[in-house]
Amino acid sequence: MDRRVALKNMGLALGYTIATPTLLSLVQGCNDVNTIDWKPDFFTKEEGNIIYKLVDIILPKTDTPSATEVNVHVFIDRFTNEVMEDGQQAMVKVSFEQFIETALQDSGKKKADDLTSEDLEPVLAAALQVSEEDDIKNAELTIKNTSAIAKGENEALADEVVSYSFAKNLRDMTIWGYKTSEYVGEEVLAYLPVPGEYIGCGDLNELTGGKDWSL
Repeated sequence: MDRRVALKNMGLALGYTIATPTLLSLVQGCNDVNTIDWKPDFFTKEEGNIIYKLVDIILPKTDTPSATEVNVHVFIDRFTNEVMEDGQQAMVKVSFEQFIETALQDSGKKKADDLTSEDLEPVLAAALQVSEEDDIKNAELTIKNTSAIAKGENEALADEVVSYSFAKNLRDMTIWGYKTSEYVGEEVLAYLPVPGEYIGCGDLNELTGGKDWSL
């Protein structure tokens, strides 16, 4: 499917609740970051380099910018650091470490800094290739484990469930961060900063060319 079509039709059902001013401040702050000098707030520098590669695997450059070109990696780091609760942050850490370990084992490499996009892509794809039934089961187990971590407990989860948790969370946040970036909001989605006439039952294709509204 064409990425423009996928983006304009995709909702934001990610399971997060965040006030609009907080989200806007995160997004606007990301616009001012120089990617070359980027130092993650939540992730380590090594982990940040992997996030940088992964978001571009999920949304590479096509007729629209890649995820890193609109600073999605910065958005993910700041959202994790400033918005997620302690239990969610702990789950991100655990699942990310497991994902990296799987990538190292599969590639035969010893250091995370040596992992390339070619090493990471099959691990990401494999983690996301689950049946609808397993998708629901994995999500339920992840929520249960996150709650346990928040209480200082930890329930053992299969490696594939942990990797799935990281991969799905990253994919969802990458799309979310991309859709809320300034460029995508103004150039890819339907953008009308000053609202016009309200049309309650208009055809979406006629009103916006089939695009979701940016605002």
